[in-house]
Amino acid sequence: MNSFTYYSPTRVIFGAKTTDQVGGHIKHYGGTHVLVLYGGGSAVRSGVLDRVTESLAAAGLSYECVGGIRPNPRLSFAQKLVDEYQGKGFDFLLAVGGGSVIDTMKGVSMGLSCGSPIWDFYEGKRSLTANLPMASVLTIAAAGSETSASSVLTNEETGVKRGVNSDFNRPLFAIMDPELTYTLPAYQTACGVTDIMMHTLDRYFSDSETDYLTDAIGEAILRDVMDAGLLALAEPDNYTARSEIMWCGSLSHNDLTGLGHGRDFSTHQLGHELSAKFDIAHGASLAIMWPAWARYCCSANPRRFAELGRRVLKITEQNDEIAAQLTISGFEGYWQRIGMPVRFSEAPEIGVLSEELLSELAHRCSYFDTRTVGFFRPIETADMLEIYRAANR
Repeated sequence: MNSFTYYSPTRVIFGAKTTDQVGGHIKHYGGTHVLVLYGGGSAVRSGVLDRVTESLAAAGLSYECVGGIRPNPRLSFAQKLVDEYQGKGFDFLLAVGGGSVIDTMKGVSMGLSCGSPIWDFYEGKRSLTANLPMASVLTIAAAGSETSASSVLTNEETGVKRGVNSDFNRPLFAIMDPELTYTLPAYQTACGVTDIMMHTLDRYFSDSETDYLTDAIGEAILRDVMDAGLLALAEPDNYTARSEIMWCGSLSHNDLTGLGHGRDFSTHQLGHELSAKFDIAHGASLAIMWPAWARYCCSANPRRFAELGRRVLKITEQNDEIAAQLTISGFEGYWQRIGMPVRFSEAPEIGVLSEELLSELAHRCSYFDTRTVGFFRPIETADMLEIYRAANR
């Protein structure tokens, strides 16, 4: 194993009906006045918001609920909440939703704790020094934000999507009730499975090959979430499938699958530009970009791809270069099987792009020629353009 520091302080309360415990846990952590954030109408229609507020009231906590958070969460909404609720005495934030709601909560906490504008943190102009106590009731298994240190927002004025990674962003606890995911549309379930896979794959393809246990954990998560994803799509209310996906989501993004590894995340960076420009679902953007990235970068170490395919996809081919290509096609085929696009032309939000738009995406991803991305094979603007071209089918 290479050297690493591991810190994952979020308490996980996992299982059916755990949603009804949220008030008691907030009270345990000293919360008295709670700002509850949620997304669209599904939290209301499903009854989960009522269950949450009933639990808060039963614990003697005051609260206010604010909805309207969209997928690919917007900076303007988070900043608006900071401006509106600064100085109102809230001492605890609770997200009821998936990654978009949790990431917005983290952004709001940054502003309420450290002042505005919160985009300064996402641009790296300021570093976090504190955050309000936070927690989540997870309703979508995907982003892993419930136990991660990251928050990602899109600045819709500039079309830029950025993230903040800080241990101050880690929630105190996460309520993980798999039953809340039964009613997810199939497409959202598939996007979530893809995001979980990519959080694992982006760490797997690193600058290290000697962290054997870390690799084995990642490989197990990939096998499990792929099997559970197919089962959940066939049987939406299968508790076993939903619970496996939910736990895989947290393990894939709480840094466990990257111990001793460098964080590559090239595919995430390439995909972020698609989400910012076209508002495509995050998971769909990743399913498009990974095969193009993998084929472009595979020559850096085909054996790494080959071993992954043998351990996860049961590929028996002994020639590493052939096995590597079979591995890439195998993951691509899985995403097609669960209804994900794997090229621009398959995504209604995107379609086939002009050379001018491809170049714009590449320049934005490289922060206008000021950075390279990745460890497995570092890529710069020209490489990014070739990868976008490969996805433009």
